[in-house]
Amino acid sequence: NKPAGYVTATEDASERTVMELLPEAYRNFDLKPVGRLDKATEGLLLFTNDGDLLHRLISPKKEVPKVYYARHEGTAVEADVAAFAAGLTLRDGTVCLGAKLEPLGAGESLITVCEGKYHQVRRMMASRQMTVTYLQRRQEGELVLGDLPLGQVRLLSEEEITQLDEMTKK
Repeated sequence: NKPAGYVTATEDASERTVMELLPEAYRNFDLKPVGRLDKATEGLLLFTNDGDLLHRLISPKKEVPKVYYARHEGTAVEADVAAFAAGLTLRDGTVCLGAKLEPLGAGESLITVCEGKYHQVRRMMASRQMTVTYLQRRQEGELVLGDLPLGQVRLLSEEEITQLDEMTKK
């Protein structure tokens, strides 16, 4: 459960990295973070030393859903839901695949994407005039963050690993 303030990188000369969150015993397994969460984003971050699985998990072609909880300015409406579903083209020309936007009420939404472009969720929300003030990844595939305390790690069960593997081999 990545806390804000850490960069998702294996090393960085000036910033704290997510590798520092791993218990010492895991640091010799050549683990790599699966995808990225920006420095301000919290939540579910997987690590693996299986390069093939890593690439399958981050490939948009495998359509692995990633669910985020966002607190934001404004309230998402049906037009925003439709725009997300159709796919958005951001100001810089970046084309985002269709995504699911679920308004939870004033200033709160769940967003599901199947790709991981630079600051994608924040930029998609901003394109609809909803500035994100807090972002947390809650789910990747069938894996759910649950109640794992902020900054803590846990090993995946064999069943969870098999599930990720099978899901990405479609």
